[in-house]
Amino acid sequence: MRWSTNTLTTSVSALLDEHARVQEELSDPAVHADAGRAKKLTRRYAELDKVAAAARHFAQLEADHAAAVELADDADFAAEAKRLSAEMETAEGELKDLLVPSDPDDSRDAIIEIKAGEGGDESALFAGDLLRMYQRWIDARGWSSQILDATHSDLGGYKDVSMAVKAKNDGAYGWVKFEGGVHRVQRVPVTESQGRIHTSAAGVLVFPEVDEPEEVQLDEHDLRIDVYRSSGPGGQSVNTTDSAVRITHLPTGITASCQNEKSQLQNKDAAMRMLRARILAKQAEEAAAEAADIRRSQVRTVDRSERIRTYNFPENRITDHRTGYKAYNLDQVLAGDLDPVIGSCRDADKAARLDALGD
Repeated sequence: MRWSTNTLTTSVSALLDEHARVQEELSDPAVHADAGRAKKLTRRYAELDKVAAAARHFAQLEADHAAAVELADDADFAAEAKRLSAEMETAEGELKDLLVPSDPDDSRDAIIEIKAGEGGDESALFAGDLLRMYQRWIDARGWSSQILDATHSDLGGYKDVSMAVKAKNDGAYGWVKFEGGVHRVQRVPVTESQGRIHTSAAGVLVFPEVDEPEEVQLDEHDLRIDVYRSSGPGGQSVNTTDSAVRITHLPTGITASCQNEKSQLQNKDAAMRMLRARILAKQAEEAAAEAADIRRSQVRTVDRSERIRTYNFPENRITDHRTGYKAYNLDQVLAGDLDPVIGSCRDADKAARLDALGD
């Protein structure tokens, strides 16, 4: 897609103005008294600084190209003008990529929840496979993860499991948000005695994590906190004390629970992290609905027909149904090679945002 010069100039100018404003705000010591606001501004400044650098580079190429064109009667300058024209096209493309409006939550850390769906024990085993796939991918990227809560199944899988993901220099949510939806698996289950291929599914939900507790204000009077005894696979008791915690936000009915830690206080803290993330996600969905601009949705049910991706073991095939991505390296994907798969979603999302900006 080719943008008009006016569209490009207007978009760049607006972001450079914002860059100057954010820089001025960050120079105010009072801003840094609010850790959450300072963190947001610092992230935004880093994004805008890339735009400013790319804009300066493009402007310099434009000036150099114009000067070379004026002297194009000379063969050397004519060749230089041709070279600079190609560089300008590349630089313009890079600048346009940076101009794509980003999701404000992309720079946040994330919480991934995996839930077994149709398929019984096989679905729970697949949920465990997905968890290990994400953990290997996270490790390969140099990120970190933490299991917040887990309910095991009898055969070693997970009925549901929640994991926090923290990136180093890049927002985790901007990557893992594309994992939200139903993941379908086709393979011979360990419980199948006659070698027949079965299809089952597991659901993945992804939430941006709240930077600071104050970002989502929760009145204690709006919370119901229940404690109960933790349990392991098959309902077997893990603790002899009521250390598991379930928190319900009464105004919205949103709940979060945690039994992974031995301490009731630690479980409460983890449950509060998940509760805030879910409330933040709900607020974002409501705001998007009011603006009639819902760009994506995560499947809330774990139905085999509502799938985003299929993992076919007999053919060693991975297919993403949103982008048409297909590869015959499922074993490598499960070992953590997820970048190409998620990259196809990021590329498609970026293209859609570019088209919208061009329009």
